[in-house]
Amino acid sequence: MSLRNVCVVVKMVALLPAVGLAQVTDAGIPSPAAVLGFEVGSDRRLADWEEITGYMNALAEASDRVLLDTLGTTTLGRPFVALTISSAANLRRLDRYREIQGKLADPRRVESELEAEQLIREGRTVVLITGGIHSTEVGGYQMPMRLAHQLASGEDEDTRAILDNVILLLVPSLNPDGSQMVVDWYEGTLGEPWEGAGPPFLYHHYVGHDDNRDWYAFTQKETRLTVSKLHNVWHPQIVHDLHQMGSDGARFFVPPWTDPIEPNVDPLLIAGINAIGTAMAWEMYGQGKTGIIVNAIFDAWTPARAYQHYHGGVRILTETASARLGTPVTVPFDSLGSGRGVDARTPSWRFPEPWPGGDWHLSDIVDYMEAGATALLKQAALYREHWLSNFYQVGLRSIAGREGWPRAFLIPAEAQNADGLGDLLRILVTGGVEVRRAAEVFVVGGRRYAEGTYVVPMAQPYSGFAKTLLEAQEYPEVREFPGGPLRTPYDATAHTLPLMMGVEVVALDELPDVELSGPIEVPSYDKAVPGLSGGRAPRLAIYEPWVPSMDAGWTRWVFDEYGIAYEQLRDADARAGNLGARFGAIILPDIRPEEMIEGHQEGEMPPEYVGGLGEEGVRALEQFVRAGGTLITFNRASLLPIEQFTLPVMNVLADLDRSEFYIPGSILRLQLMRGHPLAEGMPTRTTAWFERGLAFEPAEEGGANVDIVGRYGEDPLLLSGWLNGAEHIAGHGAIAVVQHGRGRVVLFGFKPQYRGQTIATYPLIFNALRSLAE
Repeated sequence: MSLRNVCVVVKMVALLPAVGLAQVTDAGIPSPAAVLGFEVGSDRRLADWEEITGYMNALAEASDRVLLDTLGTTTLGRPFVALTISSAANLRRLDRYREIQGKLADPRRVESELEAEQLIREGRTVVLITGGIHSTEVGGYQMPMRLAHQLASGEDEDTRAILDNVILLLVPSLNPDGSQMVVDWYEGTLGEPWEGAGPPFLYHHYVGHDDNRDWYAFTQKETRLTVSKLHNVWHPQIVHDLHQMGSDGARFFVPPWTDPIEPNVDPLLIAGINAIGTAMAWEMYGQGKTGIIVNAIFDAWTPARAYQHYHGGVRILTETASARLGTPVTVPFDSLGSGRGVDARTPSWRFPEPWPGGDWHLSDIVDYMEAGATALLKQAALYREHWLSNFYQVGLRSIAGREGWPRAFLIPAEAQNADGLGDLLRILVTGGVEVRRAAEVFVVGGRRYAEGTYVVPMAQPYSGFAKTLLEAQEYPEVREFPGGPLRTPYDATAHTLPLMMGVEVVALDELPDVELSGPIEVPSYDKAVPGLSGGRAPRLAIYEPWVPSMDAGWTRWVFDEYGIAYEQLRDADARAGNLGARFGAIILPDIRPEEMIEGHQEGEMPPEYVGGLGEEGVRALEQFVRAGGTLITFNRASLLPIEQFTLPVMNVLADLDRSEFYIPGSILRLQLMRGHPLAEGMPTRTTAWFERGLAFEPAEEGGANVDIVGRYGEDPLLLSGWLNGAEHIAGHGAIAVVQHGRGRVVLFGFKPQYRGQTIATYPLIFNALRSLAE
C-alpha cells in the first residue's frame, strides 16, 4: 500500500463516529480517551461542551446503566443535559422510585408509619452531582466524564454497591455556555504570555460568577431548569456541587461548614452534612491524598447557594485547588498561604496533613474531585436507609413547625409593588411553597384583609424556605476567638425578599379563620416601564469593561427583562469620544474606578483587551455630561466622577477601615426626598441594598449644585443582615444628583438593581431615564 493510501485510510478512520471506535477499544463501553482522543485531566487539554455531550451521549447509547436527557436549552441556546446513572434494574423502575421520593418529601402523602417504613426500605438514595457552574473551574465539567465512565463500566464491589443503592443525577455543567466560552478562550491562549489567564468577559452571558447566587431568586434559565426538572422532580437527599478555589492554599475543602448556619436549616441536615463531609475527608486521606480541610472558609448562611438545605437534603460543596485553567502551576510549600482562619502549612484538627507543595496539574484536580465524589456516593449507598429516614423526618418536622415559628404569612394583594408581588410569588411557588388565596374578606388583629389575599400556611414541607425569604435576617456576631475581633461575613447577610421587592408581608401566630383556595400556579406577568420599554427609551449605553463585571451583566439582564433598549459601551468606544452624538444616558455599574481606568496591563491579555478608559475615556465621559448628557453611577463606580470630574460631593466613608465600618451585603432603610422627579411614584420610606457602598454629603464649595435625593435612615437603619459602624452612615446621603455643566450625574451609593432582586428601587433608575425620554 502506498503512503498516499495509508494517509487516506487514517483520515477515514478519524472520520468514523467516535462511539464506534470506543466500542471496539473498550468492550462496548466507550472511555473518555477513546472518544476525545486524550485522557481527561491531561495538561493543556480541555473538552468543550460539544465534546462532553458527545461523549455522554456515546456512553448512554452503550450502557444500560446510563440515561441522558436534554432538560432544555441554555441562555445562548446550547443543550442543557443531565445523566441518570444507576443499575439497569433501578433504571427500569425509575417511575416507582420517583413516586417514593415524592411521598417521603411530603409526608402528608404517606398514610401510615408502616407505609413510611416500607418506602424507606424500598427507596434509593438520590444524589445530584453538579459541575461547571463556574466555568473557569474547569475540573468541574471535565471530571464528570471519568465518573460516569467508572459507574457505567465498573464491576468492583464499591461500584456495584453504588449502582444498586443510589440513583445518581449527574449534571456535567450547570453553565454550558460558559464551559464552551472558557475552553474556546483557553485554547486561544496556549503558547502566549497570558496562557491560562481567565477570560476578559463574563463566563455566563449575564451574571458570571453570580450564577451560583441564584438558588432562591431563580432569575437565570439554567437555575430554573435545574430546579424545575431535577430538584422538584427527584427531591435529592444529597447534592454535591463541584468547585475550585485558589491555588496557594489547601488542596480540597469539604464541609462541615463554619458558623454561622442559617437558623431555618433543619439541625438534622447539619448533622448529616458534618457526617458525610468528614467521612469523605477521612477516606481521601486514607488514599494518600493530603491538604484536605474541613470546617473552614465557607459558611451556610445564605440560601442563594443552597436550595437543598430548605428542601430536605444536604448540600456538599467541595472546592479543589486550581491550576491556570488547564495549565499546571508550581506552588512551593513556603508560598502556601493563609486566610479566614486557615494556614495551609500548619496541621490542625481540621487540616491533619498539609500538602507538601510542588507541581499541581489538571490531573490532580480531576483526581481529587473524582475521589471526593466517589467517597460521597459510597456513603450514600452504605447508609441508604438512614438517608431516606432522615429525609422523611425533616419533612415531618417542617410540617409540624418549630417553637417560635409563625403559623402563616399573609401577603395582601392590594396596594403592593406589582412587579415585586409577581416576582415574590413566582419565587415561592417555583421553590415548592404552597401559596393559597383567601376566598372571602377576613379580619385578623383588627385589620381587614381583602378577598384574594395570599396566604402561606407554614404546615407544609418547605416552610423553612418560605420563612427564610419572608423574614428579616439577624446575622449573629461571630468573633475570631472569644473576646477577639469580629469575623467579617463570607457573603451577603440578607435575603429578605419583601424588603427588596417593596411588598408587605405579615407574619401570624395563628392560621387565619378563612376558606382558602388550592395552591396557586407559578404566576406570569408582563414587565414593562411606560415610556421606556419596547424601544421607546432614550439612547442608552451600559458601560462594560474588559475586566469582567457581574454588576454590568445584572444591569443588562434587568433591562432585557423590561425590554429597554441599550448599547454596550466598551473602553475603546469611550476613548473615541463624541459620546453625546450616540447617547443621552450612560450607566456605570458597580466597578472600582481603578479597574475602569486602568483595565488589564500589557502582557496579561491579548492587546485588544489591554487598558481601560484611560485619561481619554474619562475626559470623554466628562465632556458627555458637560454637553448635556446624564451619567448614572452605581455603588463604587460613583467614585469615578466624584474624583475625576472633581464633583462637589464627599464620600463620608472614605477614610474608614473594616474594623470601623463594614457592610458586606445588607438591607438598609432609605428615606427619599418628597417631590423630587427621581422619586416619582415611590414611597418616601423604602430600602437600599448596601454592599461595600458609599455615603454622600455636599462639599462646602459648589454644594448648591448637589441634591441629596435619598438618605440612609436612622430609626432603624438596619432592616435585615449585619453591619459594623452604623453611626458612620446613618442619616447621610444615599443618592445624589449633581448638575455638571449642562448635564447631570446621578450618584447611587448602593446597588439599586442588586442581582435582579431589588425591584423596590428599580423605579429610581427608570425615573432617571424617563426624564430624558420626556
